[in-house]
Amino acid sequence: MTDLIEEYRRRYDSFLVAVGQRLEEHIQAYLMGVPNIDRVTARAKDPRRFVEKAGRNDENGQPKYVKPLTEIQDQLGARVVVFYLDDVTVVGNVITRYFQAIEQKELVPESQWSFGYFGKHFVLPLPGDVVPNGIDLSEVPRFFELQIKTLFQHAWSEANHDLGYKSRAPLAPDQERRLAFSAAQAWGADRVFEELRSEMKA
Repeated sequence: MTDLIEEYRRRYDSFLVAVGQRLEEHIQAYLMGVPNIDRVTARAKDPRRFVEKAGRNDENGQPKYVKPLTEIQDQLGARVVVFYLDDVTVVGNVITRYFQAIEQKELVPESQWSFGYFGKHFVLPLPGDVVPNGIDLSEVPRFFELQIKTLFQHAWSEANHDLGYKSRAPLAPDQERRLAFSAAQAWGADRVFEELRSEMKA
């Protein structure tokens, strides 16, 4: 694991941060003029988060990643945050006009009675022109992950990640219930604003 940490840190410092910055500018250029976008960001995965993910086991207790440097697809990640639910589709259509998606999925809770993480995720090929000259392309991730979320989805997922996912101790049932309640409120707020927007445009 020490060798993995050192190798990823080397890549992170020498070119991944720069690639993330160029990727952000690349996506911003594609979305120029698209309305109702709050922000477009891209970044290289923090070394501590990479090592944490690389060390995970599957449901059988076996290592989830045999070759983390090639198997982990979000070493480079981008996010587009939009105002309204319909804008998720609009931005998604623009993205698929310029990228051939390797994977595309809508993340929703498993049950209609549950509230939690919502978002649209893509795994996309990394554009060659975001890689600085002189970099060994065999070391550069071939793909990056793109998330498209509304403001409410983004706010809830960030807070939930900090309070729930990163918690050192399991959450108590009441704490989980309160997180679910906040997710339901975010879900409802998205729909209220979408309905108001439709009514005002009619």
